[in-house]
Amino acid sequence: MRNPRVVGAPTPTSAAVAETVAQVVPTTGTPVVVELGPGTGSLSDGIHRRLPEGARHIGIELSPELVDHLREHKPWLEVVHGDAADLLALLDKAGVTEVDAVISSIPWSLLAPNAQDHILRQATEALTPHGAFTALTYLGADRTQGGRRFRARLHDTFDEVLTHTTWLNFPPILHYICRRPLR
Repeated sequence: MRNPRVVGAPTPTSAAVAETVAQVVPTTGTPVVVELGPGTGSLSDGIHRRLPEGARHIGIELSPELVDHLREHKPWLEVVHGDAADLLALLDKAGVTEVDAVISSIPWSLLAPNAQDHILRQATEALTPHGAFTALTYLGADRTQGGRRFRARLHDTFDEVLTHTTWLNFPPILHYICRRPLR
């Protein structure tokens, strides 16, 4: 709560949210899934349960304290200490050229317009042509200026933008599920 631009969630995310988010995770092959802002790892468990053997699950986390927490409590997660704004460079350093899913719980509605555009552009460049991007926001945040701008940007960036609300969370979560980046 002291720094909402770094930690966007004042309460732990529910298992119901993690299960909904994990629906974009491929269950076959050797997919690469990137989680932007895994925080304490509330979503990571749902993602991990769905991933097939040989898959990569990479978490990009800005907070050094949360990086340490994730490395201790989620040893199967490839934790990268860095900023989502440097996504392509961080993936390159990890030897990743494209990803099958980007799952984001960073506070999009609080980001400046140029930061939203920059991170979203990098996420779409990293995705395979049939990749999925999903972002979470609190229900109501999509009605703020930053939230409305983010929703419009998603519609300009993807061929398909679906929304889903998970009520079994406090506060309720709005999911954006986006497919087929327009390039």
